[in-house]
Amino acid sequence: MAVGLRSRFESIKEKVRLHGDEAQHEQTDSYSNRDLIPLPPSRRVWGWFHYYGFWTLSSLNITNWQTPSSFLTRGLSVSQSLGIIIVGRALIVAFSTLIAYCGLTWHIGFTVQNRYTWGLRGSYIPLLQRILLNFIWNAIQCWNGGRLVAVCLTAIWPSFARMENFLPENFPATGNQFVGFIVFWTVSTPLLWIRPEKFRTPFLFTTIYSALGMIAIMIWALATAHGAGPLLRTGVALPEGSRWNVSWLMMAGVNQVIGGIAAGITNGSDFSRYARNRRAYVVGTITSGWLTGILVCVVGLVTTSAAQKLYGEVYWNPPDLLMRMMENGEGSSAARAGVFFLAFGFGLTSMFENICGNAVAGGIDLAGLWPHYINIRRGAIITFVAAWVVQPWQLVNRATTFIQVLSSFSVFLSPMIGLMAVDFYLLRGQKVRLSHLYTSNSSYWYRHGVNWRAIPAWICGWIPTIGGLVVTVKQDTDAPRALYQLYFMAFFIGFFTSAIIFFVLNKLFPVAGMGEYDDVDTYGTFTAKEAEKLGICPAESQTDAYDSGEPSLAQETFDKKE
Repeated sequence: MAVGLRSRFESIKEKVRLHGDEAQHEQTDSYSNRDLIPLPPSRRVWGWFHYYGFWTLSSLNITNWQTPSSFLTRGLSVSQSLGIIIVGRALIVAFSTLIAYCGLTWHIGFTVQNRYTWGLRGSYIPLLQRILLNFIWNAIQCWNGGRLVAVCLTAIWPSFARMENFLPENFPATGNQFVGFIVFWTVSTPLLWIRPEKFRTPFLFTTIYSALGMIAIMIWALATAHGAGPLLRTGVALPEGSRWNVSWLMMAGVNQVIGGIAAGITNGSDFSRYARNRRAYVVGTITSGWLTGILVCVVGLVTTSAAQKLYGEVYWNPPDLLMRMMENGEGSSAARAGVFFLAFGFGLTSMFENICGNAVAGGIDLAGLWPHYINIRRGAIITFVAAWVVQPWQLVNRATTFIQVLSSFSVFLSPMIGLMAVDFYLLRGQKVRLSHLYTSNSSYWYRHGVNWRAIPAWICGWIPTIGGLVVTVKQDTDAPRALYQLYFMAFFIGFFTSAIIFFVLNKLFPVAGMGEYDDVDTYGTFTAKEAEKLGICPAESQTDAYDSGEPSLAQETFDKKE
């Protein structure tokens, strides 16, 4: 009987196990599968509009719409708030391109990129952090998207807003909120089957629909209110007795803007590796990541200001404004129809942003843990199912402190970004040996699979700022001023501190094989033009050598380097 169970288990295991096309170098083992290998030219299909759409998802959303509110409530003026946003978005584009360049050159993602910095086993440290963040943010995005679904359902059936609460009294959410979450999660799930190579159509539809929706609500607000309202004329109004002057508040604001998307910066290579060429990534990122990001903040500010003139209150949260526009479902049919299409646009953006930024990114990271059994699609499904385990209704409606900590996780991510940057550009001279990223018999194995230099460098990056994070979350007004000042510069301190320490450690304790790369295109990754530029023998030349019966150039190269 035991033999029969073992045989059945092995049969199931074999069916679940992933299999790739060996002819396309899609081997499946402990370190690689189809979604982890360097992408060949046939799979690099993203043009500039793909990246425009990708960055639009992180721009045409509720969080970016609300960004000016946090600066105005601290006492800064409108011009100062917009200045923070312009500088912050420019830095986001700069740091994103800095990290994504490895994917543009070597066509590998975050999961594999960290192997040459941390070691094949040590790379699990940044990987597990990202997986945890993906789980939690996916759940929270599903819950926030559910609020927009609730607005849509109220617009169709006004009684939905007044439905009897069927949940226990101690449950931290209402019945209609929970129904909205279920609908959003269910409708989003089929989209997990779309592979990243096929994202162009969703990007196109979402970008056009959401952009038109945001412009429409701004025009409606301005026309109905007969002007922009008083909020746009807000000047500097620091609270009496404030510990901080304008300069420090603006520094904190820039840190907040860039820190809020730090997780997206770390996984830049996950998506840049799909680029047809470098220009496509740069053009799409600048036009949308910077310009569109700024415009959405301006539209949100103008719309909120006009709505204040209409309703006498400030509605920074779009779902709250939309509910007010249709009087919680009691408004006219025209008002409800308009609100439905607007809420649908916001919800659509939230849906695809979550799929792309959390579910797909989580799928790639999970694939790095168990390449034998998990690819992007399976990992994305696991990430999505985990939303029920995370229980976002507990986090969003109760644990406001937890959300604040989560939003400040850049304290730990910016040192990681610093390691990635200094290793790729200064230590390795942008040279990576691809064949050594997928085997334990490699120069990236270091000692027991871990590059010990990365660990102290990373820790030293967040130690100076973790104290400021703690006192900020606790709202300890009596804490030393220096703790807050360090925290206001957390992203930059973490980035440069870890980068410098890692650089010094590598110079004091040199690593063998630093800056080496394969002289042959082992995985069929590069076009003939790319291979020539990198000084690599293209795959076609290797095939010719095999066909001629002459000694393989690949074998000669490995014999020389081993």
